[in-house]
Amino acid sequence: MVDFRLDEEQEALRVSVQEFAREQVAPVIAEHYENKTFPYDVIRQMGKMGLFGLPFPEEFGGMGGDYFALCVALEELARVDSSVAVTLEAAVSLGAMPIHRYGTPEQKEQWLPRLTSGEALAAFGLTEPGTGSDAAGTKTRAVYDEATDEWVINGSKAFITNSGTDITCLVTVMAVTGTNPDGSKELSTIIVPSGTPGFTVAPGYSKVGWCASDTHELAFDDVCVPAANLLGERGRGFAQFLRILDEGRIAIAALSVGLAQGCVDESVRYAGQREAFGQPIGTYQAVQFMIADMEMRAHIARLGYYDAAARMLAGEDFKRHAAIAKLNASNAAMENSRWATQVHGGYGFMNESAVGRFYRDAKILEVGEGTSEVQRMLIARGLGL
Repeated sequence: MVDFRLDEEQEALRVSVQEFAREQVAPVIAEHYENKTFPYDVIRQMGKMGLFGLPFPEEFGGMGGDYFALCVALEELARVDSSVAVTLEAAVSLGAMPIHRYGTPEQKEQWLPRLTSGEALAAFGLTEPGTGSDAAGTKTRAVYDEATDEWVINGSKAFITNSGTDITCLVTVMAVTGTNPDGSKELSTIIVPSGTPGFTVAPGYSKVGWCASDTHELAFDDVCVPAANLLGERGRGFAQFLRILDEGRIAIAALSVGLAQGCVDESVRYAGQREAFGQPIGTYQAVQFMIADMEMRAHIARLGYYDAAARMLAGEDFKRHAAIAKLNASNAAMENSRWATQVHGGYGFMNESAVGRFYRDAKILEVGEGTSEVQRMLIARGLGL
């Protein structure tokens, strides 16, 4: 019989992250969110806990766990705050994971120990101002200079998480490096260390949500990096990107479930305290049914990402199931944030309230790492349509 319960080690991780989120993140995150500041102290503590190294081998400073362990941590963090959760998600699945999956021994030795410890963050430069879901439309170019044995990169990237913090050490850039025999663009990924001449980080965006996370537009003006900074095989950048995003969708699903469950947590608490017409609002069936539906959505979405993660770790084809998990969980987060705000009434419309932040944070979950429309397209393809 299938058992979806966490084992002893996984439950211990969940509890430790839950306690950290409630005791260390919750008291400070509202101020960071309001002031749009990056929570360096929180990130430093997460590094000491080993959260950035969860799915990586011990030889590179990791915890020797797996991708599901990362998802468990993301869910618990997002029950309190999504800015902190997405910082971890992007740092691991988009920042360090490409180097772990496709890097040379030298690249892994150079970068992974700092990334797995949380001492440094990495970002993945995929999206461009004119290309989002259509990654094949990439315009950033990298030309190999035989005389200097370097790649010369020109172009720009948009909406790149973790790209401009004081501890960001690199951005992996997707670029056109030539033309394939069929006339399509040859896409490759290249590591660009922070501070490289010609690499410019624009001021942070003014965002609707995720206000305590770091997001920037990037520009590359004749940026020169050694040929050895090519990540993986030349021309395999698009395939690498697809694999990384498939995994990342499971992580975003876990984050979405955390937000959806956080809406339940806050609503149950508030419904027990807030009184109307002489009794707690939680005694009224209308409010009970709202919260019951929220719990249902969170529970079903959790089972979805558990299933997708299990298939991934078993070495099975998980693309369709990752898309299902991400689509359903982001829907659950959006719906739950709406109804949690309704339960809280006017207080839910205040930025100081957790559900106010949840409401603002939920929408991007239907966009980032593949829009809901892209997920439906992937599901349909997986069915042979």
